[in-house]
Amino acid sequence: MIRLAAEWEKQKSIIVVFPTKHKDWQHSIEEIQKSYANFIKTIIKFQKCIVICDTPKILNDYFDSFENIEIYELDTNDTWIRDFGAIDIWINDELKSYNFKFNAWGDKFESSLDDSFNIRFSTNNLIDIDFILEGGSIDSNGHGTIISTERCIFNSNRNSTCKEKEIIQTIKDLFGLKELIVLKHGFLLGDDTDAHIDTLVRFIDQDTIAYIKCCDTNDTHYKELEKMGKELEKTELKLVPLPMPNPKYYKNKRLPVTYLNFVFINGALIVPTYNDNNDSKAIEILKEHVKNREIVGVDASVFVREGGSLHCSCINKYEI
Repeated sequence: MIRLAAEWEKQKSIIVVFPTKHKDWQHSIEEIQKSYANFIKTIIKFQKCIVICDTPKILNDYFDSFENIEIYELDTNDTWIRDFGAIDIWINDELKSYNFKFNAWGDKFESSLDDSFNIRFSTNNLIDIDFILEGGSIDSNGHGTIISTERCIFNSNRNSTCKEKEIIQTIKDLFGLKELIVLKHGFLLGDDTDAHIDTLVRFIDQDTIAYIKCCDTNDTHYKELEKMGKELEKTELKLVPLPMPNPKYYKNKRLPVTYLNFVFINGALIVPTYNDNNDSKAIEILKEHVKNREIVGVDASVFVREGGSLHCSCINKYEI
């Protein structure tokens, strides 16, 4: 039996890659380091955080104490470890980790260090998979259902030699799925990932999904996200719409702001915020539907300048 956990299950730790001058953050290096430090400080109130950093001494500028933090000195190309970090799975009740190939969302950027990260990090029970799949492209309910998008998993810039049916069967077999829901619609401007599901639709319990809803009929996203909503209505899942933040820009480029890039940790749900009047609305909706967890907002306004947000910035590791 093979099973991919739901992200609300008991975790051992969360891994993040701390941005330094060697990463793609030169335009906002001090701001993003402060933002990451704030994110990490929120995580360690609830559980352990493993911090990957190519220049560990820089962390002394942001932390007075390293309680609940483990630090590893390793180099990476980027900070979006959700997409290149090993994905924990259970095979016959034994915890293992899949090491998928990573090509920076279709060879958009240099990725050799990220692609080799899991081997260099020496993850236990690592299984190499000769298939490209990013962690942010799938979301699991922990009971045999995964949701994803056509724009990403069928994109010719990933597994170009595989037909769509082969891709579907590979994902089903690797994760022991009963159902793989693949959405035809949904995207965000400024997103380099080709419509990762973790910006659009997320499970919040076994039978319920939250999704991004655009209410501005003049917005570029409106028609496409309406079509996505209609697709979701055809499933047997309960639906919880979350508002779309107002448009945000950096250097005249629209940013892919979304509340769906939230992070489950032990005892809490961390929700990205954007200094937007919809922040409190999204948090209140999640409080109503995600019970027995503290709902915590963390400012992700700087994260999104490089196209990602909180969920993109970390990967969950689970208890055996």
